[in-house]
Amino acid sequence: MTARDWRLRTMWMNVVLGEMGGRSSDAGTKSVSEMTLPVVEGVRYVAPLREGGSLPAIVDASDGHTYVVKFRGAGQGARALVAEVIVAELAKVAGLPVPAPAIVHLADGFGKGEPDPEIQDILRGSIGSNFGLRYLPGAFGFDPAVDTDIDPGLAADVLWFDSFVVNVDRTPRNPNILTWRGGHWLIDHGASLYFHHGWRNWRARSQDPFALISDHVLLRLASDPRDADRRLRPRFTRAVLEAAVAAVPESWLTPVDAFDSEEEQREAYVTWLLERLQGDRAWVATATAAWQAGPSRYARRETHRVV
Repeated sequence: MTARDWRLRTMWMNVVLGEMGGRSSDAGTKSVSEMTLPVVEGVRYVAPLREGGSLPAIVDASDGHTYVVKFRGAGQGARALVAEVIVAELAKVAGLPVPAPAIVHLADGFGKGEPDPEIQDILRGSIGSNFGLRYLPGAFGFDPAVDTDIDPGLAADVLWFDSFVVNVDRTPRNPNILTWRGGHWLIDHGASLYFHHGWRNWRARSQDPFALISDHVLLRLASDPRDADRRLRPRFTRAVLEAAVAAVPESWLTPVDAFDSEEEQREAYVTWLLERLQGDRAWVATATAAWQAGPSRYARRETHRVV
């Protein structure tokens, strides 16, 4: 059975994409007020996910939903969560399929029954606000050897968007795309906006080309990224960017020598994003050149999935 046949078989149980935060034809018309993230309480630590270095976990929450939670106390620290929030909020405006995000609050003693001492250390350092994406039960990882029927326009939108937010972590080795109930879902954006790990020359770096786009997992499946630029760029007004940055909890904005206040730091994120959209935009030219050249050849491998 082909991947396409499998998806057609499972379409009967598909949920409405809007409930999960998926791709929407009217995503560009969302009001700024709709960008506020819900805040939920974590009520049960279900299981750790050991596939990534940050040791996220499946967590049941007070709203009746289950989330994959990334913890503030993990090795990547709070700035990875800042990137997760900003990029998830902007992805919704772009109409990209991202599982519904939320701020997940953890009380003191949460998950105390988990026997792993490393996980206990992470949980003790994560009391308060953390980041979650709605859990997609039964999802499996995108496999570029099998999943070739993705819409070229969607692939171009993802390619453009990842260039915009400098997401280094969507490659054939680590796609960070889930296939679930007939659709593809984008996850794990903590490596984006990497300029904020140092803030050195941050304003000038807003115009940096993004050479790593040549390694993007969707490069060979995308249509022209210049068309995506014309579709998506007008959606990101200053008000939209401000709302995305405002969704970041205050406690995650760790002090930075370059800024005298939290407000200055938030404004720096908005300025970087706005100037990246309005400057000479070498990153669009770089993405276009990579698309025209096509992906680098890599050795054919057997897929891990039964098809």
